[in-house]
Amino acid sequence: MHACHRLSVSREQGGARVAGIGTYPEWQVRGACRGSFALDFFPPPAGERRDEQRRREGRTKTICANCAVAGECLDYALALRDVHGIWGGISESERRELMGLST
Repeated sequence: MHACHRLSVSREQGGARVAGIGTYPEWQVRGACRGSFALDFFPPPAGERRDEQRRREGRTKTICANCAVAGECLDYALALRDVHGIWGGISESERRELMGLST
């Protein structure tokens, strides 16, 4: 899947909290990204040019746009406050903005 997280997220009193170390949330097995090249969902460690970033993000956002669990994926990333990679079709900078973090 998108990331190496092995945390399960549970809902409690209308919010999300990390429940602890466990297995991947069940929705991840239904992700359109399953079997995709996971590294496309994250920038390379050495960095990338802006045009390369746009192409990479475009490829992954296309996968997410056709995903039945994109909303759950985004909720998961927001609950974990994960600012790395594409989750639920939302880029790192877009997610930072949603969370009120500076870029």
